[in-house]
Amino acid sequence: MERNIQGSVGKLEGWLASPESDFECPGVVVVPGFPTDPGGGGANSYNTFPGLADRIASEARMHALTFAFRGLAGSEGHFSLFGWRRDLRAAIDALRATEGVNDSIYLLGFGTGGALSVDAAAADGNIEGVICVAAPADFQDWAGRPRELLSHARLCQAISDPAFPPDFNRWAKELQEVSTVRAAEKLTEDTALLVLHGSNDDAVPPLDARAIADAHGLADLRIIEGARHHLRHDPRAMAIAVGWLDRRGSSPTIR
Repeated sequence: MERNIQGSVGKLEGWLASPESDFECPGVVVVPGFPTDPGGGGANSYNTFPGLADRIASEARMHALTFAFRGLAGSEGHFSLFGWRRDLRAAIDALRATEGVNDSIYLLGFGTGGALSVDAAAADGNIEGVICVAAPADFQDWAGRPRELLSHARLCQAISDPAFPPDFNRWAKELQEVSTVRAAEKLTEDTALLVLHGSNDDAVPPLDARAIADAHGLADLRIIEGARHHLRHDPRAMAIAVGWLDRRGSSPTIR
């Protein structure tokens, strides 16, 4: 069902899928990545994620909340990395406050959403586990070309106000301050980490996945042979992700 979230700059469009259960169940926030095509479309389009949330609720017996970051789909605001960080925080808080969700919260993030999921888990300290899919080790590539990123964000309509950002230098500096590897180093041993990546990823090198897994130390690293960047649409990757959540939905305390 539709479940809008109150973000720091307005409404975030969301979708909540719940299992058929009379008992409290774990919850997972499903976090999309950055859009690839004009208008916020392409392989990372938010409109494919409610279906994944429904599948998780059915097969893994978890409450699954997904949402569109600010600037995308029907969500208010404009893209900034710190702004998306705050949006994810709001989604985690909204899931925790959902009736029927127990204390076990997981994050499943794709691309930029995967990087921000590891970052959010490190800051939160009470996330049971993270699935990090095709995520970059850091955002230095964007940081080296911030005006190109700004142009792409406008093309994708993640930024629709020509006057945004009001302070370009501050907006660009945020790209240097988020590191998936540093966040993975801060995760406790109690936070399980599954890192999924395609062996033929043409957007984020598989070495980034190995760096993230190594930084955690106990991560489960799965390289999907022959797969490219958009693992949301790879049946093998999604079977691994849903199966990983299923085992934890059945036994919330499993590590």
